Amino acid sequence: MPNTEWWQRGPIEGVPAALQPAAHILLQVRDSVTELVDGLTVDQWNARPAGVASAGFHVRHITGVIDRLFTYARGDSLIESQFQALRAEGAAFDESSAATALAALSAGVDAAMAQLREVDPSTLGDFRGVGRAQLPSTVIGCLVHGAEHAMRHVGQLSVTTRIVRSAAV
Repeated sequence: MPNTEWWQRGPIEGVPAALQPAAHILLQVRDSVTELVDGLTVDQWNARPAGVASAGFHVRHITGVIDRLFTYARGDSLIESQFQALRAEGAAFDESSAATALAALSAGVDAAMAQLREVDPSTLGDFRGVGRAQLPSTVIGCLVHGAEHAMRHVGQLSVTTRIVRSAAV
């Protein structure tokens, strides 16, 4: 059912019922991003029409936000490599960056899906501190926000790619 969105394809095997929406969103994010950026030139990846974030930023940020929020859901703190990735999200793309960014996104979605399959549903309401300030959230809060924040950037990526493609015409 490749033309059917993930939420319409039924349950994802091994994912607890309460986390099915997050799983569907993550899988849709990967498919949508891949479709939206197909064929972009390096200039289009880096373009910032009207000063908005570039397509490259959105793809890297989607990957990073999933990784960071799922780290918090596990009860872990971010490590230096995650902070480095965060600082690099806005870096300019070159000829090899697109393949690297898309591979990282796909691997990140795979890792997130594996984590969803391992979550004990009885822990979904457990406290999770977010960031250095340890802002209050829960396991399910971190997982759902990671997925929905990623999808929010897919929407922004959609607009950005349409604008940069139309400018090339």
